[in-house]
Parts: sequence; structure tokens; C-alpha cells
Amino acid sequence: MILADVNLGEILWTTLVIFFMIMYFMILFSILGDLFRDHEESGWAKAVWVIFLIIFPFLTALIYLIVRGNGMAKRNLKAQADAQQQFNDYVQQVAGSGGSPADQIAQAKQLLDSGAIDQAEYDALKAKALG
Repeated sequence: MILADVNLGEILWTTLVIFFMIMYFMILFSILGDLFRDHEESGWAKAVWVIFLIIFPFLTALIYLIVRGNGMAKRNLKAQADAQQQFNDYVQQVAGSGGSPADQIAQAKQLLDSGAIDQAEYDALKAKALG
């Protein structure tokens, strides 16, 4: 009983077609993401790009990459920089700034006076704050 009559050429061709489909969809989603990330483009222009992407997908994707590819890279870098800045702000907020070395030493002194830490721990915190 033969389940399938498939030769190596058909397998290679199918693999190649699937590869190019995935590549096209990655380009398409990248274009759509960039298009809606661009706040300088009007809504009508975005709608026209989307309509042409639906009607003439390969030609429109190629034209978009040629015409707007440089701006696409700049918008992507700006989005990454904004995300990095938001992450840094969040880390600063959660971790706390720690204040100046004098503030850190004063906090350590309060902990020492309250008995929460001993003299050795106070000395370690003071050395860390100074340096």
C-alpha cells in the first residue's frame, strides 16, 4: 500500500515555496507595523497603502521598501530607543536612586542606631556608599 508518491524534487520545491511565503509574511507584517507606527503619515495615505498591499501585494511591498525603507529603519530605531528609555526609567523607579553617598550613610546610621544592623554591617554599607 503506497500512501504518497512524492519525490525529492517536490519536497525541495514545497520547502522553497514555504520559505518564501514565510519571508513574504514577515516583510508584510513589518510594513504594516511600520505603517501604523508612523505618526507623520495621514490616515488616508495609510489606507491607500493597505489597499494596494491587498490588491498588488508583491509590487506594493517592493515599492514601499524602496520609497520608505530609510524612514522605516529610523522609526524602528526610535521605537527601540523609546522602549529602552522606558525600561531604564522603570528600573530606576523600582530600584530607587539610592540618593547621594551622604544620604546612604545617614540611612545606614539610622539602621545602626535602631539596632537593625551591627557595626560591621554599618562599616560595609559606609564603604560601599563611599566607594
